[in-house]
Amino acid sequence: MKLSKVFWGIVAPLAAIATSLLLVSGILLLKGNPPYETLKTMIDYGFTPRNIVAELNIASSYYIAGVAAAIGFKMLLFNIGIDGQYRMAVFFAAVVGGAVTLPPILHVTLIIIVGAVVGGLWGSIAGYLKVKRGISEVISNIMLNVIAGGLVAFLLQPGRLGEQADGSNNLNTPILATSGWMPTIKFLDGEIHSFLIVSVFIGIGYWVLLNKSVFGFNLRSTGMSFRAARAGGVNAPRMIFVTMALSGAIAGLTGMGTLLSETHSYSISFPSGYALTGLALALLGRNHPVGIAFAAFFWAFLDRSAGVLDLNGVPREIITIMQGTIVLSIVVAYELIKRINQKQEQRLVGNAGIEQISVPKAESEKNA
Repeated sequence: MKLSKVFWGIVAPLAAIATSLLLVSGILLLKGNPPYETLKTMIDYGFTPRNIVAELNIASSYYIAGVAAAIGFKMLLFNIGIDGQYRMAVFFAAVVGGAVTLPPILHVTLIIIVGAVVGGLWGSIAGYLKVKRGISEVISNIMLNVIAGGLVAFLLQPGRLGEQADGSNNLNTPILATSGWMPTIKFLDGEIHSFLIVSVFIGIGYWVLLNKSVFGFNLRSTGMSFRAARAGGVNAPRMIFVTMALSGAIAGLTGMGTLLSETHSYSISFPSGYALTGLALALLGRNHPVGIAFAAFFWAFLDRSAGVLDLNGVPREIITIMQGTIVLSIVVAYELIKRINQKQEQRLVGNAGIEQISVPKAESEKNA
């Protein structure tokens, strides 16, 4: 039974990707673009040394967003507020980090802790509203994303917590002192953010938390059945609140690699859209840390490869269509797998029941 689940868990994402490729190939044919040559161009471009380095850096942020979404999914919570949590976290981490000068390790640690705490606090608002007021975390997080964006834009103005260089239209926080920078790792034709190593430990910590701790057991059991968890003595409302806070804390670390190893300040040009990306990666990776890692790199590869499409007269929106199709296909595939597994479990239970009935019957015939 376990091997069957592993098999379907691998087949489902591959089938989703294949379905997306077929749809995209059809669209390319309708537009007069050869599918094979177009896809080959994307692959060749995406796997150049320079782009591999860029994809690893992008994938690091995507991976953390995916883990944050997966923590919520394990509790059947739809944390669409990752974008707001990440923006608030990175902004205040940059402000605090830019206001102090500490020894290098302490300075970097402070920035990371501020990011995690702010992200956790912002995420806990949705958890509180769900537990105390019964408000859907989807609705509250959408509103919180808007509030976070407006609040950061307001505070980023010159004279408040932001500044604007002469001759520039960009607004940013003060530059971090060099003691607050994380080094980069030279690899191929570029430099990888060393925060990539931290993202690996985040994935390991996520797996250990879920599978080797009492909290992880309570989280998974509550996600499977609120009633059963309560009957087993688990405080389900408290688990909801803590899970949202934990998901927000992880989301708050999403942009740390960019902040600490690249820009060294927060600005209005920081990337957005991590909420939907994180949710898509958690679905594609089936909430497993290794699956999310492959999904994150694949997503980063698609994003990076889109750059070569315009040069070849192919609309880069093809990538958006491909990503959307993958998400839709994976949802359908997992629903089919769920039904297949349920039928297999019912069949096993039925066979076990028949065996239990047949054994006493055979013994009674023998005694007679």
